This record gives sequence, C-alpha cells and structure tokens, in this order.
Amino acid sequence: MWGFIFNSLAKLGMTWIEGRNTKIKARAEAEARVMVTAAESVADWEYVMAKNSGTSWKDEWLTLLFSIPLIMAFIPGMVVYVQAGFVVLTNMPEWYQYTLSVIVAASFGVRSAIGFNKTRVKPPKES
Repeated sequence: MWGFIFNSLAKLGMTWIEGRNTKIKARAEAEARVMVTAAESVADWEYVMAKNSGTSWKDEWLTLLFSIPLIMAFIPGMVVYVQAGFVVLTNMPEWYQYTLSVIVAASFGVRSAIGFNKTRVKPPKES
C-alpha cells in the first residue's frame, strides 16, 4: 500500500514538473517568435527606406546642410557665426531639437541617434 501511495505521488510530481517545463518552453518559444518578428519588421522597414531613398535628394541635402558649419569652422572670419548659430540651436525648444534629430536619423537610417537629444549634456546658458 505504501508503495502504491509513493508511486502515485512520484507520478504526480513528475507530471507537475513536466507541465511546468512545458509552460517554460512554450513561453520561451513565444518570446523568441516575437523577437524574430520584430527584427524582421525592422529589416523590412530599413529595406523600404533604403529603396525609396534612391530617388530622393533628402540625404544629399542634409549632408550639404551639415557640411556648411563644418567648412565655415575653418574660415577664421566665419567661426563667430558658426558658434552663434549653435548657441541659437541650443536655445531652441526641445521638441524642435528632438524633431531635427529624428529627421536626420530617419534619413540616414540611424535609429540609435533618435534619442540623442535626451542623453546629451547641454552646455550652460550664457548670461
């Protein structure tokens, strides 16, 4: 009789452990499917953006626009204007700065730059 009770309890314990392992495995598989789907969605979006940018002047325009202060910084009489321009940009509303970073990041496909304005250190405001 004790053997029967022990065997029944052992089978019950094994069934519980198998059920628990099945749940853990199913959860891990579901999470893996979600991650794969997310990665595929990002890859699809980047492919479409790259394909569409082939006929756009947007990237060239932004490259030219960002090159202007770079070039002016090497012209002694222009340095003061470059510095003043960046001071003005620093004082722009945060939503504008964030929008600008999103536009540039989306144009060049740099998703990591989207949160740039939130993490950068702002210089102290001049009195």
